[in-house]
Amino acid sequence: MSEEFEVSKELIKQLVDGTIDDDNAERLLKLPRKDKNRFFNYIEVLQEKVSWNDKILLRLGDKLYVVAKPGGARETQCECGYSFGDYRTNWKLGCKIRTRKTLEEMSRVYTPAPAVPEPGWQEIREFFCPNCGTQHAVEVVAPGYPIVFEMLPDIDTFYRDYLDSPLDDESKDWYQDQSQKKTASWAQ
Repeated sequence: MSEEFEVSKELIKQLVDGTIDDDNAERLLKLPRKDKNRFFNYIEVLQEKVSWNDKILLRLGDKLYVVAKPGGARETQCECGYSFGDYRTNWKLGCKIRTRKTLEEMSRVYTPAPAVPEPGWQEIREFFCPNCGTQHAVEVVAPGYPIVFEMLPDIDTFYRDYLDSPLDDESKDWYQDQSQKKTASWAQ
């Protein structure tokens, strides 16, 4: 594989849009290392797809981003513009949640029958944006299990150490789980 293959912004756009051809997709998979410029092109492509101006720092999912807000906050934001708040707080705590507990409810989304979670032992939690209704995540867990915080990215270290492009507001405080503050406020 030639290392001279250039990953253009247009190719990244095709990848994000799902219109990339098989040959180019295979070339991307076989590249020996991702270059830093490719990440910034990727962020530009994502930024062009959204209707808001908050700076995307990182993509968490298909329609979910960590963004830099005016005034210095970093928040988890849906593609529709809905903010789930501080990115250090589990964004799922701000979702509309549907819980499927019965065999009938679970069978609507799991098939064939052997794949259906066992009621009483497991439940299905579906997490939706309260604004646009986008389903962002699904968990299959034991009843009563805490909502899973899948990832707290260390954005400052990623930008500083991997991309050689430190963020202006870098701080050790950014890499601290704040979820317990939100749940504690519910008890007030």
